[in-house]
Amino acid sequence: MEISWVFFTATILASSAPLVIASLGETFSEKAGVINLSLDGTILLGAMVGFVTAYKSGSVILGTLVAGCSGAVVASIIGIFSIFWRIPQVAIGFVLALTCKDLAYFLGSNYTRIKGPQLENLPIPFLSKIPVVGNMLFCHNLMTYISLALIPLSWFYCFRTRPGLILRAVGENPIACYARGYKVGKIQFFYVVLGGFLVGIAGAIYSLGVKPGWGRPQGAEGIGWIALALVIFGGWHPIRVAFGAYFFGFLQALGVILQNVWINVPAQLFQVAPFPLMILALVLVNRPTFMNRFFSMFYSRPPEALGKMFSLE
Repeated sequence: MEISWVFFTATILASSAPLVIASLGETFSEKAGVINLSLDGTILLGAMVGFVTAYKSGSVILGTLVAGCSGAVVASIIGIFSIFWRIPQVAIGFVLALTCKDLAYFLGSNYTRIKGPQLENLPIPFLSKIPVVGNMLFCHNLMTYISLALIPLSWFYCFRTRPGLILRAVGENPIACYARGYKVGKIQFFYVVLGGFLVGIAGAIYSLGVKPGWGRPQGAEGIGWIALALVIFGGWHPIRVAFGAYFFGFLQALGVILQNVWINVPAQLFQVAPFPLMILALVLVNRPTFMNRFFSMFYSRPPEALGKMFSLE
């Protein structure tokens, strides 16, 4: 039983890695005051680009990086149109979400259900031998380790460094930042592209790690909208956002277990159930309850300039 619990926890950490990275990427973007609604399409595009690149080159690292670049390109389109050309962020992001999704399935149609390279587990020497904890935390692939490391690093960057202070200031009061000589548009563009890069990497993790291969239906479909919800209900705080991502991973893993227990229940129900349950849980957590007071230590309000166009430059 202990081994099953360890395996269950390790599965949650591995399967939640792309959602953690995508949510943190969007957190950076929204901290700077820009909403990127293209996440769902960007993740699918990253999954396709990452798998095809890895399949052609034989390198999962190259595939992951190219997928990140594809996400950065999509985010740069949002940045150019919304930051510099003053076109509404929501409209651009929503159109790109649909476009990238269709583009991914169209360009990747010749690579469906093809076996290709995938991320391999890299047990950490000595640490992986620790009873229970070793198998739980130190026997994952490289991207899972990176997702775990990004949580404290993102928190430290946002709340304990000068660049993080500038990031939060731009999202709160871009006019004051402009008056102090900061290039608000360039700062926002940088973090939007950075966030898009992380979202693209998240897509590659799905097709190279969580569910190796490219095909339809893809495990990444719909996850972008969950990532957007996590950023909002997570209070734009990296730790709380990551917690929500792992909770969603828990619901998905639990659905797989219950599917094997209740075999008479349609499998589609267990596949869909985590989405409404996640939204319900996020709503309950944000109500004035004990849990909300517990999480208040990790809460930060929405950036004042979120979604607003800055027009002085």
